[in-house]
Amino acid sequence: MEDTNLFLKFPFIETREITLRKIEKSDLENLYLIYSNENIFKYRPGKAKKNIATVENMITHFERDFGKKKIIFLGIYLNEDVKKLIGVAEIFDFEEKVNMVTIGYTLNEDYWGHGFATKTVEALCDYLLNTVGVNRVQAFVMSNNIKSKNVLERSGFTKEGTIRQGKIWTGKGLVDLDLYSFLKADL
Repeated sequence: MEDTNLFLKFPFIETREITLRKIEKSDLENLYLIYSNENIFKYRPGKAKKNIATVENMITHFERDFGKKKIIFLGIYLNEDVKKLIGVAEIFDFEEKVNMVTIGYTLNEDYWGHGFATKTVEALCDYLLNTVGVNRVQAFVMSNNIKSKNVLERSGFTKEGTIRQGKIWTGKGLVDLDLYSFLKADL
C-alpha cells in the first residue's frame, strides 16, 4: 500500500446502514454536539470543546490534514438521514513499510449502544483491507474503556497486549493503552 492511494480523494464508504464520508461545514451543529460532550472525552485524547467556533475551525483542519496526507477524518452518517452526522471515524499513522494504519472512532452519546461503532469499524476494515490494500489495521484503547474494547472484539480484532504508561494523551497524561489489530489474513 502506498499512502498516496489513501489520499487520492476523501473516501466514501457506504454500507446498508451507515455512510462514512467527508465532513462538511453543514455538519457543524452535529459535530459540535460530539466534541462538546465531556463524556466522550473520558476515554479519548483531548478535552471537550466549549466554543462552536473552535469546532468550525476543526473542519478546516480536517481538510488541511488530508491534504498533508497526515490523517483522514470521516463523518459517520445514518443512511436513513444522510445529513445527520452521528460520529467521526479516523484513519491515521500510516506505516508504508509495514503496510498498516491506525483507526479511531467517536460517536455522539445518543447513538452509543446501537451497534454503530461496530458497523463503523467493520466498514473501515473492509475499505482499508480490500479497497486500499492495507495488511494491518490497528486501534489503541484506554484499558478501562470496556465498551470500545467490546466493539473491536466483535469486529474480529485481536488484543495484542497492554502498552503500560506508553503514551501521553492530551488531557489525560500518561496512559495505559490496549493494542488491538486486524490482519488481512484474519478475513
